[in-house]
Amino acid sequence: MITATQDIPLATTITGSLPRPSWFTARLGERPFRLAMAESVFREQYVDAVACYLSDQERAGLDILTDGDCRFDTDVAGGGWALYPARRIQGMTGYVHTPEQTNQGGSRPGDLVYEVLEARMPPVATSKLGRGPLEYGPIWKTAQKMTRRPVKFGTITAECLSSHCGNEYYKDRQEMIMDMAAVLNEEILDLAQAGCPVIQMEEPVVHRLDYLEGDRRADFYIQAFNRTVQGLRERTEVWCHTCWGSPASQRFYGEGDQTYARSLETLNELDTDVITFEFASSPEWEFEAIGSVIQEKKIAIGVVSHRTLQVESPEEVARMVREALKHIPPERLILSSDCGFGREGVSRRHAFYKMAAIVQGTNSVRRELGLPEAVCLAEDPKFTLVESKLDR
Repeated sequence: MITATQDIPLATTITGSLPRPSWFTARLGERPFRLAMAESVFREQYVDAVACYLSDQERAGLDILTDGDCRFDTDVAGGGWALYPARRIQGMTGYVHTPEQTNQGGSRPGDLVYEVLEARMPPVATSKLGRGPLEYGPIWKTAQKMTRRPVKFGTITAECLSSHCGNEYYKDRQEMIMDMAAVLNEEILDLAQAGCPVIQMEEPVVHRLDYLEGDRRADFYIQAFNRTVQGLRERTEVWCHTCWGSPASQRFYGEGDQTYARSLETLNELDTDVITFEFASSPEWEFEAIGSVIQEKKIAIGVVSHRTLQVESPEEVARMVREALKHIPPERLILSSDCGFGREGVSRRHAFYKMAAIVQGTNSVRRELGLPEAVCLAEDPKFTLVESKLDR
């Protein structure tokens, strides 16, 4: 159900995560969120960090905000993206001593990706999975009550989460995935009931099936995704985020493998209102293919990279938006980042100016189309620290 972006052609946002402030040293650990919020030091640092995230996004001029994935601790390369829910679902215990995916993508000792993967210590399914204290509703409320702009909440998909966890209970991984989907479905339905305007499911498997050896079960993964979001579109706007990897800003696939063309028909079968695509970091812009296949859903394209320190210019962003508009109408086009800026990615300063570039570049195109522009305080010369003649 399109709600948050209904009346915003060329809406702007970011994927989700933002770099953690250096002073945010308190840890959530494996505690329930509300239990941690009963501790004064954690509460003060957490709330202040979320306020900073929201303020930066508003100052940049984004339309749809996020809480920066503030609930994730300082795990190597942002491992909390998967570990936060994995450690809180009932039936998950202990941890995997030797993660199966350590050699994913051909990584080996001496590679950054290998170090990222060997640092993951996910729990193991030792009994039937059930709902635990994920507390997505309270987490979203903490951010939304600080701003009038809609706050999007993102969470990992069941099929992606299962790939991070061990299994000693289920006869096969498909059964485990479907139980995870049921658990996440209960949680996000309550999140929607609480009023969350946009819920983003992150990383379905279907666009990466060609790269998973011996795993071509597209029909099953469509079923798993749709089970996770069952009943959700009746209550809120649902997004599906896709990318090619982001831990420590690394991709898990070679540039030549980054293509969506082969999976567009499958992605179109996901029960979602918006699908996001990584393009600023991709070797080819597949706007024509996407526009010809996906004609009902909204399309969010990444116009700034989470992998590079070079901040894209507004002109670069505008050029990309214009190319996309040749195949996707403005009322169905959303501008975003390729993936999150956190998870040991870029610095806070880089992230801010990339967000500002999204808005400035989009404003250039809005101006050409006669659409309302967003206020980007970052570019207002009245607020520079350099004294001008007009100030005297």
